[in-house]
Amino acid sequence: MFIPGMRRAAVGLTALAVAAFGAVATSPEQADAGPKPVDVTLLALNDFHGNLEPPTGSSGTIAGQTAGGVEFLATHLAELRAAAKKKNTITVAAGDLIGASPLLSAAFHDEPTIEALSMAGLDYASVGNHEFDEGAAELLRIQNGGCHPVDGCADGTPYRGAGFQYLSANAFTTATGKPLMAPYAIHKVQGVKVGFIGMTLEGTPQIVSQQGVAGLSFADEADTANRYARELRRKGVEAIVVLLHEGGAQASTGGINDCVGMTGPIVDITNRMDPSIDVVVSGHTHQAYNCDINGKLVTSASSFGRLITDIDLKIDRRSGDVMSAAANNVVVTRDVAKDPRQTELIDRYKAVLGPVADRQVGVTATALLTTQENLLGTCSPQVPNSCGESPIGNLIADAQLAATDDEQGAVAALMNPGGVRAPLDAGPVTYGEAFTVQPFANNLVTLDLTGAQLYCVLEQQFVTGRTLYPSATLGYVVDLNGTSATAANPCAGTRVVRGSLTIGGTAVDTAATYRVTVNNFLAGGGDGFSTFTGGTNLVTGQIDLDAFVAYLTAQSPVSAPTLDRIRTTAEVPAA
Repeated sequence: MFIPGMRRAAVGLTALAVAAFGAVATSPEQADAGPKPVDVTLLALNDFHGNLEPPTGSSGTIAGQTAGGVEFLATHLAELRAAAKKKNTITVAAGDLIGASPLLSAAFHDEPTIEALSMAGLDYASVGNHEFDEGAAELLRIQNGGCHPVDGCADGTPYRGAGFQYLSANAFTTATGKPLMAPYAIHKVQGVKVGFIGMTLEGTPQIVSQQGVAGLSFADEADTANRYARELRRKGVEAIVVLLHEGGAQASTGGINDCVGMTGPIVDITNRMDPSIDVVVSGHTHQAYNCDINGKLVTSASSFGRLITDIDLKIDRRSGDVMSAAANNVVVTRDVAKDPRQTELIDRYKAVLGPVADRQVGVTATALLTTQENLLGTCSPQVPNSCGESPIGNLIADAQLAATDDEQGAVAALMNPGGVRAPLDAGPVTYGEAFTVQPFANNLVTLDLTGAQLYCVLEQQFVTGRTLYPSATLGYVVDLNGTSATAANPCAGTRVVRGSLTIGGTAVDTAATYRVTVNNFLAGGGDGFSTFTGGTNLVTGQIDLDAFVAYLTAQSPVSAPTLDRIRTTAEVPAA
């Protein structure tokens, strides 16, 4: 346990650490007379999501710099270890290292990412919700090794498992009541013990498919942390770090080392933690922050390997207590030398990926274009089917419904146009081509919306300027002369003719509830569709690309869907 105190800069870095803590009250003479504290450096990351190659676009920048890529991440980690005492450095992570990954990792069930992070020196990691995407048995295989039970060892070499320890304190095997994996680890540094407790968010069952969490139960994060903190203290551990895959967000004015107006679950969880817990390395929200919450250092390193949190601890050699803690989020810039071992790993998997990417997954009878002749706000009464639909967009919505109708009870699906990145030509379709169409590895999310909320979602299209692609089960009529909603009141518009919205040919009842599938980007309010955040009973399913590929395979040869799901009053006169 430590007491909040002065601020200081992280050693060797120019950015100011925003959280530092002074020693327990002693005089300078007493401090000098005793043994020197043990300096321990923690290097932390979170939400890597299999981004072995440098992420592109906005996902590949942070703090005004291009960032990320495991070749550069490994070099930065090595440099930070060299700046500290290497033997006193522990590298940790706060979950979602795998899952929702780019093709280079996802095609091999994320084995390349585990191999890369093991080689980069990761020691301990908590289990994130995405680690459960393929279920508990697959997570245990990722930890312990062995070929995939269906796909085997796709690169032709044995998979040896993780070179680091996953920790999962609050995910319990329901049948036995025991933790699925080791709940904590004790790491000794120059005779002092540092305890690491690993956890995912308690709400994991609500955001992962039921298959992914079958046979598991999840406990409260703070209660679990406090339980194991007591157990660690009984074992003589006074320096305690929680690796928690749950987080928060600061105000948009805050930088990567700030903590401005911090909100989110991490605040309440940390406030309920025992005083013996010193540091919380968090994640899940993909945000960067560096906070003092209730006397604890709380950090997050954004996502995709773009930041490393450099945490300096001073630990009393006699009591084992943390005397001070400071952190600094360091950008993983791309102006350093690439780690050659990571380059070799990427090249090796790229070579193996070739046949995977070239595997035929379906056939299109006609070209599937992305072209939107007009957006909803400008669709023309003189041009039928010109309200923003696209053949491939509609097809993807159909694929997402097909993946969740029987499984999650979905009756309709909506797809955002920004998530459709390329057309498909007529003829054979390869896995690589399908991936180019949907490269973001978003998860499908099925949620409950009332009919009133559905109308509101559709009205928001006129605020955002983006047309959502509807599945074939969903149709409605647009009044070109209606009133548009506003950002402040998105449900006030009258562009969608009331009574025209149908699902399965039946008019939508504003008071009834409907299961609708979207991707996790939209479910989180992406592209300005905030109404989705009011959905309930969320269940996270498979990756969108997997649903698309399965649909192409099952429906081949695939023809372009007709563009008649959104019509205007010029086509459908008012009754």
